[in-house]
Amino acid sequence: MSNNLNNIYSVELTQTQFDKLSKFIYDEYGIKLPPVKKIMLQSRLHKRLKELNFKTFEEYLTYVFSPNGMDKEVVHMMDVVSTNKTDFFREPAHFEYISEVLLPKFKTTHSFSNPVKIWSSASSSGEEAYTIAMVLSEFLSCNASYDYSILGTDISTKVLKMAINAVYDMERVKDMPMTLKKKYLLRSKDAEKPKVRIVPELRKKVQFQRLNLMDKTYAVDSYFDIIFCRNVLIYLDK
Repeated sequence: MSNNLNNIYSVELTQTQFDKLSKFIYDEYGIKLPPVKKIMLQSRLHKRLKELNFKTFEEYLTYVFSPNGMDKEVVHMMDVVSTNKTDFFREPAHFEYISEVLLPKFKTTHSFSNPVKIWSSASSSGEEAYTIAMVLSEFLSCNASYDYSILGTDISTKVLKMAINAVYDMERVKDMPMTLKKKYLLRSKDAEKPKVRIVPELRKKVQFQRLNLMDKTYAVDSYFDIIFCRNVLIYLDK
């Protein structure tokens, strides 16, 4: 490891600097960083210091809070700060409720002249949105008279790129039912690094965009039939 890299990893985030950053992140993005998260924030932001060739956090904060930093760096900062825990069929009761209760109910209350619209409001790398697509596609196979669309949003541009690409390590889908794997996943031919990709038929049903849920207004449609927001509520307090 070079001396420059050693110097970067030895740089410490002061308590004053942490307080300033954590207040900004909470005020603007609703993510609470208690004092015990100071080391975590310091470690994650070292990546940005290295990328930008800053030698101290003071230099970095000066840049972040400048007009240029607000325009260009805050997005990258939130990419490394935000937590992106997700899985396919995470909290399976949610998806069982959709297929067993909501969708059958919609058959009697919706004309289905318009698609059923669902919003995954903290979609991370896309597993939740694509799980929803699988559930709706399965229902569609027995109820061909309706259609659906899904919107996935997240604060992190990094995970949204992964979601749009829809490529996942084989390990991520190991607990998915085999019938769904065969129907909705394309398997790579690389035996050493096995990956899967969501089939095109599902990918075209899901759109992704960056969104800060702390904004006063949202650049999304004003009406959804179902909104998934648990992945927001467990991290945000507003």
